[in-house]
Amino acid sequence: MRGRPQILAGLLGLALATQTALAAENPVVVQLNQRLAALQADPDLADLAAYEKLQAQHAVTAFSKARRSQRETAQYVAERRVQIAEIAARAQAARREADRLDRTRSELLVEASRREAERARREAERLRVQAQIQAEETERLRLAAEAEALARQEAETTLDTVAGQQANRLSAARQRELKLAREEAELVSGAKLPASKFEARGEVFTLGADAFASDSAKLSASGASRASALAAYLQANPKARARIEGYGDKQTPGQRRADALRDALTAAGIAKSRLQSSGKGAGSKARALDVIVTH
Repeated sequence: MRGRPQILAGLLGLALATQTALAAENPVVVQLNQRLAALQADPDLADLAAYEKLQAQHAVTAFSKARRSQRETAQYVAERRVQIAEIAARAQAARREADRLDRTRSELLVEASRREAERARREAERLRVQAQIQAEETERLRLAAEAEALARQEAETTLDTVAGQQANRLSAARQRELKLAREEAELVSGAKLPASKFEARGEVFTLGADAFASDSAKLSASGASRASALAAYLQANPKARARIEGYGDKQTPGQRRADALRDALTAAGIAKSRLQSSGKGAGSKARALDVIVTH
């Protein structure tokens, strides 16, 4: 049994054939029919917006048969219907392509995550073995130093040094992981992330007043671009959470600025449960928002 789009396409073809004789008498009808025929002939659009195409063809038929007093209105309706069919077909084609790209991106992300997980597993195993060896060596030094206080102090210094080196290595591994996540986010979004710094409260991204339209809490073009990059960064770190702190000016409260960025991140696919927003008093040209990401 044929589906609805095939039935509508068949009806459209029949209506186009029926219009041939009438179209020859009216150049506007000819032009409208040619536009509909071009949609049907395009292999990327032929199976899309079948209902809108059929409505357009009915409107063209009505226009070709309209009395003189009704012709102007019928022509307007026919032209709008054809335009709607063209827009609908191209919009559906764009959505289909976007869906395909989303699937491809998801597949690439999954594959990249698997590879990164394997690299992380191997690195963790190497560090574990190294830590075990270091621990055994430290223990040997501690036992050998029990005879005298100086040796014991040296062993304790060695323990502290080893622990510090291990912590530095683990921190460096985490920094490399976050660097990869930044690069992935910038590639996916096509935009640059704001500069960040690491503090006790987390990784802090700071956005200046240029992230907002003048005297408004609405994101500017550059602000929207950075919001897109931040959303991609959070998607690359699915366990991360973000606290958005807004700093206002005389026209715009900080809370509204924070809410604007939170809404943009939510619209980009970040769950609301991962986001918090709050106002933090007066800001400056260089500081309108702080986004604190905890990993």
